[in-house]
Amino acid sequence: MSVNVLYTLAGVVLFATGLYALIAYSHLLRKILAINVSGSGVFLVLVATAHRVPNAPPDPIPHAMVLTGIVVAVSATALALAIACHLQKLTGRPTLSKDERE
Repeated sequence: MSVNVLYTLAGVVLFATGLYALIAYSHLLRKILAINVSGSGVFLVLVATAHRVPNAPPDPIPHAMVLTGIVVAVSATALALAIACHLQKLTGRPTLSKDERE
């Protein structure tokens, strides 16, 4: 098994774990962390696909995409945390309600 396949499998496992946590948990902080774990899995798969030929240098485009994605993920996480804090101040709960009448 090559290193690229190992990185790709690890990325898929991270993405699946984050997706499961996003669906399973109702706490907003856990959902935000699950989205970050899923994003890390996608980044790992992109980095693994950058190195296609064993003796050639890796393709710089996926690396640039991952760096840009990290910046966007940090910004989105900050925005999501600010919204979650504001929602907790308004409702007193760190979860989303299932019913609008609650």
